[in-house]
Amino acid sequence: MWFKNLIVYRLPEDWSVSATELEEKLAARSLMPCGSFDMQSKGWVFSSDLERYVHTVNGQHLIALGVDQKLLPGSIIRQVATDRAKEIAKEQGYPVGRRQMRELKMRVTEELRGRALTRKRVTHAWIDPEHGWLVVNASSEGKAEELVETLRDTLGSLQVTLLETERSPSSSMTAWLALGDAPVTFTIDDDCELQAADQSKPVIRYVRHPLDGKEIRAQITGGMFATRLGLTWKDRISFVLNEKLHVKKVEFLLMDKDQPAEGESTNPGEQFDIDFTLMTGELAALLNDLARALGEPEQKQAAAA
Repeated sequence: MWFKNLIVYRLPEDWSVSATELEEKLAARSLMPCGSFDMQSKGWVFSSDLERYVHTVNGQHLIALGVDQKLLPGSIIRQVATDRAKEIAKEQGYPVGRRQMRELKMRVTEELRGRALTRKRVTHAWIDPEHGWLVVNASSEGKAEELVETLRDTLGSLQVTLLETERSPSSSMTAWLALGDAPVTFTIDDDCELQAADQSKPVIRYVRHPLDGKEIRAQITGGMFATRLGLTWKDRISFVLNEKLHVKKVEFLLMDKDQPAEGESTNPGEQFDIDFTLMTGELAALLNDLARALGEPEQKQAAAA
């Protein structure tokens, strides 16, 4: 449940969907199995073991989108179609043409679709009405947009926007590296990626390498700019920020996510609520500090305060 990759959106200022209404809306569009002729099915699944579509703790909501996708590789379709094309060629006495081959591949696809294996993946999102965040735990913007679009269709309307700042993440990260220091609540770690602005766009990656030396500054002076930078917030959360304002590889440094201490007993439901409360509280504060560091427009900061 601990989020690892954050795609961050701002909720509309007039967000007023209650947990009860959200539960009803999501339940009405729960995940259904793929039909015989469907390659994919999307819908909401339980967000926790408590069998709720919306898990709510202290006004914070956790939801989950399920996607069932049939696995039908193009290589299998081509193989079956090629084998059948050979048989047809023998029967008709001449090779199968392009148009005939296209039609054959379509027939093979329809036949194999009903027997294809199905893979399920689940994407979680956290809704924070208090601070105005919608955060999707996804490694790519495409998966995040998939959840957002489904939520928009489910609710009928959802005017969320990706987090935008006055200064680009790239220019800010480059400036922090040049100065050898980050804004007050952040420290620079030992991972970064630099890219040149010329047409070939060469890239230099530093992994577990000190970033406060003359070498880094020389690369920046020479025209390179940062596209990824490892940071730590208040010695509590480490992460990698990229040029798209995606927060990657989130690690909670001071959180004990293992078993309760000896002599203590916490049931799974209580532990889930504790973990969710800790995670959302820490991430909300981190995102607020990050938005300030990058210069989120004042009106949005004020609305979320």
